[in-house]
Amino acid sequence: MNLSSEQRKAIEHVHGPALVLAVPGAGKTTVLIHRIANLILNHNIRPERILSITFSRASARDMKERFYKSFPDISSIPVYFSTIHSFCYNLIREYAYINRIRYRLIEDENNQLNKYNLLKKIYLDLNGKYITEEKLESLLNSIGYIKNLMLTVDEFMKSNKMEVENFDRIFYLYEKYKRDNNLIDFDDMLTLSYEVLINNSYMLEKYRNKYDFLQVDEGQDTSKIQMEIIKLLAKPKNNLFIVADDDQSIYSFRGAYPAGLLNFKKIYPNGKIFFMEKNYRSSKNIISVCNKFIKNNSLRYNKTIYTDNDYVEPINIIKVNSIIDQYDYLMEELAGKDLSKICILYRNNLSSIGLIEALDRNRIPFYMRDVKVRFFNHWLINDITDFIKFSQDTSNMGLYENIYYKKKGYISKKHINYAKTLNYDLSVFDRIMDYPGLSNFYKSNLRQLKLDFDKLAKLAPYDAIEYIEYTLEYERYLKENSMKLGYTYDTLKTMLFFLKFIARNCKSIEDFLYRLNYLENLCSKSQRNRNGLTLSTIHSAKGLEFDRVYMVDLVDGDFPSISSVEGVEKGRFDLFEEERRLFYVGMTRAKYHLSLITVNTIGERKVEPSRFIGELVK
Repeated sequence: MNLSSEQRKAIEHVHGPALVLAVPGAGKTTVLIHRIANLILNHNIRPERILSITFSRASARDMKERFYKSFPDISSIPVYFSTIHSFCYNLIREYAYINRIRYRLIEDENNQLNKYNLLKKIYLDLNGKYITEEKLESLLNSIGYIKNLMLTVDEFMKSNKMEVENFDRIFYLYEKYKRDNNLIDFDDMLTLSYEVLINNSYMLEKYRNKYDFLQVDEGQDTSKIQMEIIKLLAKPKNNLFIVADDDQSIYSFRGAYPAGLLNFKKIYPNGKIFFMEKNYRSSKNIISVCNKFIKNNSLRYNKTIYTDNDYVEPINIIKVNSIIDQYDYLMEELAGKDLSKICILYRNNLSSIGLIEALDRNRIPFYMRDVKVRFFNHWLINDITDFIKFSQDTSNMGLYENIYYKKKGYISKKHINYAKTLNYDLSVFDRIMDYPGLSNFYKSNLRQLKLDFDKLAKLAPYDAIEYIEYTLEYERYLKENSMKLGYTYDTLKTMLFFLKFIARNCKSIEDFLYRLNYLENLCSKSQRNRNGLTLSTIHSAKGLEFDRVYMVDLVDGDFPSISSVEGVEKGRFDLFEEERRLFYVGMTRAKYHLSLITVNTIGERKVEPSRFIGELVK
């Protein structure tokens, strides 16, 4: 195989610590598997003495397959390719066997005892109410973040605004219950492994003696505790070989710790740093723009990404008036092209909703990288469908209890409780009218609400949503409560926009409710469409490449996010620079064609193009 001089220098490194800084498309997997072969063939290292750690199971599988395809007859003894979690799980199992402890993993949602049910119960016991899916996700992410960055709860809460009530108590109760019952989750695999290695000299020496050479792939995605485990294992020989790209560090929300890379020379003063700056993937047009763009970051190694590939076509910056215009542009662009080589990328999964509706209506098959789209089960969507369903049956008290405080016309809880004691066949409004001593003002409100819901029942789906939003004043409820609910008002309005976009082609309420269910199932089933167009968040597309890439919804406040822009105003650049790295990762997925699309409006909201687009055209 033809290897560049940059690649050869890295491959031929044998002893001592080394950091290989590999730009996108530089052939990092090629370097890793060839270095393993070099150690075995030219330095007589036994394969079982080499440990290669990757970021994901898919990466470990891919590296293993590529290694044995390139070097099929290298040895009868296998090389160990593993994720850090898998490695730690094996270490814990051995420790448990020696010490006669039986740990149970609580990650499987199909088991009654799992981390989701456990946290739901703790939340309910402490707060007296059920946790929402969004808060449960936030809770899990925060617990993982604390453990991966080796923080205390107090340290975390000082620098993070927590929407989950009694977060610190939930954290301690969750940890105590697991500890008392020998339960572990994925994050515990790391923390427990670290504790074992620190406190058990037998296990530490055994694993240090087991491997002479450690390789780490995707070093920029490694969390602080993962890197501490790896450093412990590598000592004292320190034959540690890390392949990474600080410019592609985009997982700080999961506890990724790129500072570990930037401090490599402080940790290992005698360590070597290799630069692999040549991109083999993309056209010269794309690479020259990406190189200039990423140099706007200051928290990075000074690298210059370049390519010997030809110029193909300039990057396209497309500005359209509305989201619907954006879809029309995309449908025209996709016509007659090989869909399997095309990807549409977005910052947030919410952007996929309008896309799947437009693609399905135009009979364009697609494959989704992220099938867990929370939109269809979101409380806002449930609110709208509850309003509509209640209008069809105004005697349904269960539905009314979900929405009565989210619309105009104040009705108190005591009125609701009274109405529950009366004839179930009557309209909720008629039942409340019988409340003793009810004022004329209240009665007038109830009569108007009854008329409003009668009218709502007769409207087409699109008009029904607008009626709920404005006439029934659901929009006012969102505006007043958005921050308390953990969202920006603009995000909730965007969700309503996408819901109306789906509703506009539905003739009846039944048709609309069926359509929502149909689209949710379509997302799940899209995994089978491997020859279809790919839809993905940029995070999930990392490591992939496509002939044609379209990045959509590139508006300020979404990409970069409001929080990262506010951070810059307060003198904190880390989040903003990560957003820039994310934009860079998106652009570098493209081989030949790259379109960056921005809009003037999202629904009724006027928006500005992403400031990153402004950086590209300077």
